[in-house]
Amino acid sequence: MSSENTSPPTLALFCKVVDNYGDIGICWRLARQLHQEHGVAVTLWVDDLPSFRRICPAVALAAERQRVDGVDVRHWRDNDGVFSAADVADIVIEFFACDIPDGYIAAMAQSTPRPVWLNLEGLTAEEWVEGCHTLPSPHPRLPLTKHFFFPGFNGKTGGLLREAVLDRQRLAFQSDAAARSAFLAPFGVTAAEMASLKVSLFCYPHAPVAALFDAWRAGPDAITCLVPEGVATDAVQAFLGAPAAAGAARTHGALTVRVLPFVAQPDYDRLLWACDVNFVRGEDSFVRAQWANRPFIWHIYPQDDNLHHKKLRAFLQVYADRLDSLSAFALQWNDAAAGPADWPVLWSRLQAELPAIGLQSSAWQQEMSGHGDLAGNLLTFAASL
Repeated sequence: MSSENTSPPTLALFCKVVDNYGDIGICWRLARQLHQEHGVAVTLWVDDLPSFRRICPAVALAAERQRVDGVDVRHWRDNDGVFSAADVADIVIEFFACDIPDGYIAAMAQSTPRPVWLNLEGLTAEEWVEGCHTLPSPHPRLPLTKHFFFPGFNGKTGGLLREAVLDRQRLAFQSDAAARSAFLAPFGVTAAEMASLKVSLFCYPHAPVAALFDAWRAGPDAITCLVPEGVATDAVQAFLGAPAAAGAARTHGALTVRVLPFVAQPDYDRLLWACDVNFVRGEDSFVRAQWANRPFIWHIYPQDDNLHHKKLRAFLQVYADRLDSLSAFALQWNDAAAGPADWPVLWSRLQAELPAIGLQSSAWQQEMSGHGDLAGNLLTFAASL
């Protein structure tokens, strides 16, 4: 991208939804931040509008093209189509190595100057990404070069998604008990439940939720578990003894489970901020939990040959090196530890260490902030090419 161009660039972001909400969640946050904080004219191409609408109710399912929060949203139906150089953005991002239309790539090759082409990769703490971050990959036939761009947890990577106002908004919300109560009240959370240990639960279907519910139900401390509709459906329905629809709730022993509707991304952030412990999954909610300044347990997206276990251990090594209970719980939660899990013991150990985990969360947040944010780092790199 020409360094002489001082006006904000245009950017096309291509997203194919694989993990229901994680892929579009990341892309939507990135698109909004690029537009709102940097003035970038963003076009977001996405193939799954229903999943998009779950986290952004303003999305119209029947629209081929629409403008949402200043972002031009295009329904990406297939890889057909004819494009000209005028259709090509200054920066083109393919998310998670999705195959963008051949016609768009051909138009990129005809553009003058040619666009910056980035493959925005998945997040991992594995050391190998440091050597691959920003590496070039020449096209085999066309005069184009794609660069790999990795988010990450140190200054040798692209950093994490984080809006400029996020920390200020979180601090204001978490310091205002009335605001937290007002936020949770429409979900049915009572004053007594506000005084209990509040846990948000977002996980994949194979998580051992039923066994953890049993441990919580029989435990000595009141726990309120807030779970989005459609998450851990079998375990939640078994606990409720009824369909796990939004608004459903039941208290059994020390545990109260409440089913929440899916909420827009800003409200999901508030949910994480309002809870004492957060169970998160994939990449998007995993990163948001890190900015919530609360203890969290990560359910990592499963991969063939248990490659996700290696990624999990790499993260725990840099995040929870001296927090044995957190590592032990996370490994069992992800079926990455040998032997049967003793959930009452694992939970008891984790609860005892929550203050230390909270201190680690705050220190981690400050460390990650020092590496800059993904959107800003991405634009800085694009401008250097």
